[in-house]
Amino acid sequence: MEEFQILREKAKNRLQIADHMLTMTYPLVKDTKLLLVIMENIFLALTYAMSSILYYERLFKRIPAFTDNFESKFNLFKERCVNKYSIDKQYLTLLQNVKNIMVEHKKSPMEFERKGKFVICSNSYRLRTISISQIKEYITKTKEFVQLSANIVSKNEEIFR
Repeated sequence: MEEFQILREKAKNRLQIADHMLTMTYPLVKDTKLLLVIMENIFLALTYAMSSILYYERLFKRIPAFTDNFESKFNLFKERCVNKYSIDKQYLTLLQNVKNIMVEHKKSPMEFERKGKFVICSNSYRLRTISISQIKEYITKTKEFVQLSANIVSKNEEIFR
């Protein structure tokens, strides 16, 4: 299997994990810390889907080599792939928002639960909340993006069999 195919499958797998945790595990456990784990899986699904497109493009030598970090991949994806494949800009915003939540979580000195929401508090006491409805919306958009990326990288798949 080529790298883009492996990443496509990883994206689908992470999305399934996030969806299962939201629909099955969370209603049973009702622990808001699970919301953060779900967000992490959404972030990984989005990143793997984006990387799948980039490695697909790289395989056909349409883009230059890139370093394997989020910023480098995101910028290359934004510059070279979004317009080429007519990818809606909402997915770029989604990627950036989910990434920001993950960064804020890692830097945050304090997190707590309030009224069924997970609250991340920054050093300057700026609050960011994560709710069930917000995560459901993220999962819906992530499903669309993962499917879109799978469609893009599946165009010439018979070459690699």
